[in-house]
Amino acid sequence: MHRPKLSLALTALALIVPTFSAQAQYYPPPRTRPSAFYLGKAHVDGRNDHDDIHVGRYQGRFHSVLLQVHGAPILFDHVVIHYGDGAAESLPVNRFIPPGCNSQWIVLPVGERVIHGLELWYSRARPEDPNRPEVELYGAP
Repeated sequence: MHRPKLSLALTALALIVPTFSAQAQYYPPPRTRPSAFYLGKAHVDGRNDHDDIHVGRYQGRFHSVLLQVHGAPILFDHVVIHYGDGAAESLPVNRFIPPGCNSQWIVLPVGERVIHGLELWYSRARPEDPNRPEVELYGAP
């Protein structure tokens, strides 16, 4: 009598396990990576702002970048990535990021490359907030 219940339980488990493993591939990538490197920071001074974060060519090659916000929320429009070979690429961000939070990892479409700098096009999400927004840039190989 116990065998049919055990067999039924194992069959149910066999059906559930592949479902969970198939769904796991659709979860977003983790927001932090242990091999992330700090590349620089900028402050949003005006209502709308445009800043550059210069990254030295000796920092290494990166596959993706992450924006981390501190102080006050920032509304990001887009970023322009300048590569070490002189090429540039505009990537849409279009995100509201509150203080203490990150963007998702922005994977460079071309793959791992040397980053010369990053232009940030953003604005203060709440101009009345007395705190000064700051963004930090991280890169992952």
